[in-house]
Amino acid sequence: MSPIMRKTLDHVNQSDKPAGADDLFDALHALMHLLRARQHQALRDGEQDLTPLEARVLGFFARRPGATQSELAEHSGRDKGQLARIVNALRERGWLEAHADENDRRVTRLHLSERARAQHQAVQRERRRLAEASLAGLAAAERAQLRSLLERMRANLEAGG
Repeated sequence: MSPIMRKTLDHVNQSDKPAGADDLFDALHALMHLLRARQHQALRDGEQDLTPLEARVLGFFARRPGATQSELAEHSGRDKGQLARIVNALRERGWLEAHADENDRRVTRLHLSERARAQHQAVQRERRRLAEASLAGLAAAERAQLRSLLERMRANLEAGG
């Protein structure tokens, strides 16, 4: 961001009253938007020229080596056709390697290429850097409390909230 256009904290519209649900939701949304924007910027600035969705697909196969395209679709909930195009493009560009399943030759298992493993490690390093930067100044007890509160919020939503 330009030094001329730095954001300033708006104290005019703030009050001492406790934050409402909308305020907290907006704060969470803004935080996640900023984190994703920083991650995407790191992808764009890299030499790899990966889209955010391609990076997520690679991340899936980094966490689940040998998974299938069907398992990716089930996990992500995305359109199978869209994922097939992404997987094929990643294979053509040398990011993914495909191997027939040992027990069923009709099943294709996908693995990261060496190049993709190196890229995934770089993405993970940037993710850790952003995580630490976002938590700077928070004591261990505050981090634990934040995690606990976020887990409770997720549980509330998973329970049908």
